[in-house]
Amino acid sequence: MTAKDIAIIATVDTKEAEARFLQEFITSHGWQAPVLDVSTHRPHNFQATYSREEICRRAGVEYKDLGTLRRDAMMATMGRGAARVLMELYDRGELAGVLGIGGNQGTAIAAMAMRSLPVGLPKLIVSTVASGNVRPYVEYKDITMMFSVADLLGGPNTVSRTILSNAAGAVIGMAAWGQPLKAGERPVIAITALGNTDPAVAAARGRLVELGYEVIAFHASGTCRSAMEELIEAGLINGVLDLTPHELIGEVHGADIYTPLRPRLEAAGRWGIPQVVSLGGLDYFCFGPADTIPQRFQGRKTHYHNPYNTNVRATGGELAQVGEVMAAKLNAARGPVVVMVPLKGWSENGRAGGPLYDQEADAALVASLEANLNPGIKLMKLNAHINDPIFAASAVAVLHQLMEVSRPVDGTFPREAVEKGTLPPKNPKWRRSLTPESAIVKQAPR
Repeated sequence: MTAKDIAIIATVDTKEAEARFLQEFITSHGWQAPVLDVSTHRPHNFQATYSREEICRRAGVEYKDLGTLRRDAMMATMGRGAARVLMELYDRGELAGVLGIGGNQGTAIAAMAMRSLPVGLPKLIVSTVASGNVRPYVEYKDITMMFSVADLLGGPNTVSRTILSNAAGAVIGMAAWGQPLKAGERPVIAITALGNTDPAVAAARGRLVELGYEVIAFHASGTCRSAMEELIEAGLINGVLDLTPHELIGEVHGADIYTPLRPRLEAAGRWGIPQVVSLGGLDYFCFGPADTIPQRFQGRKTHYHNPYNTNVRATGGELAQVGEVMAAKLNAARGPVVVMVPLKGWSENGRAGGPLYDQEADAALVASLEANLNPGIKLMKLNAHINDPIFAASAVAVLHQLMEVSRPVDGTFPREAVEKGTLPPKNPKWRRSLTPESAIVKQAPR
């Protein structure tokens, strides 16, 4: 069955004319265009495919009671209800794409609903607020935001008619010619990146490709890595080379502009896929311009990366706490884990002579890991900087061995377990014992 529905999400009480225009435009091009009415106030006579009463009911609230809720709870209710409708259409194989329109309220509801859908399903919102900070709406999903230019008020006009038809055409185009998200033929490795660890990431990626893997890099933006965690949950990633878990420092201490939107270092362990974890970027906090650095971080070693990004050195006490959290997360893993520590620094600016160098603070995190990691998790120290070629080669060699020896006896990767709806066992039986040191000896350059 080919999906033919391009759903429209709109607050019909204020955007009825725009919803009608979009529905007519989409259906005139051979698609179905069910309208989800997520309005909350004014009466109207438009017969939406999914009325606001039904949307509200899908979220467990009767529409007559919606007005008793606080305004943010009203928006969340309509967002949940719309999400359930979209997921029902998606699960039935009918949903080809979603188009939302709105001001702040309509954008918030449409974004909540769209975030329930998997990566790859076309999602676009025409919004009056799309020229501002859209991270709270998009989070870590592939939602396209299009600025409406003019307000969406009073029906299509010289400006909005063009914007709305372009938006509808874009979703139709994505639905008709875009490629659905599906696993390729090669095992997929996720690798975590940041400018300060780029040499290590580039070298590791190249070697992994030579070994026959598909490699997907995820930047430490807080959202990229959150998307990575979700893609692991979806069974699309077979192993993780977590060279740069920078966001963990924001998860533990807050303040960092790259604080993740969902917990880090958990999905791979939960699904039992091999992971090699290092400490890239954990030696500092990321902030915006220098004048945005919080007072409690003033007076520390600082690197002025660019006019919009400033790095501030983390203390030994802060890093000891990060080590405790990291150890707890990795101890819960169902699959093989190796932690690799580059003793000469975890970022380009954190090496000897760099503006963020502090060997004693670094040592506090390593000591915390040693004190808290389970004995079954190998912690390997290399007398190298994270960006030295020997470190990248060693990390790849270890991960490659874990991938080879950790394939379950029946030959399946965790992706198949996801598709079957079965979790991997807590104590899987590996083909043979893990000996990462021997992997380095055999594969890494001297």
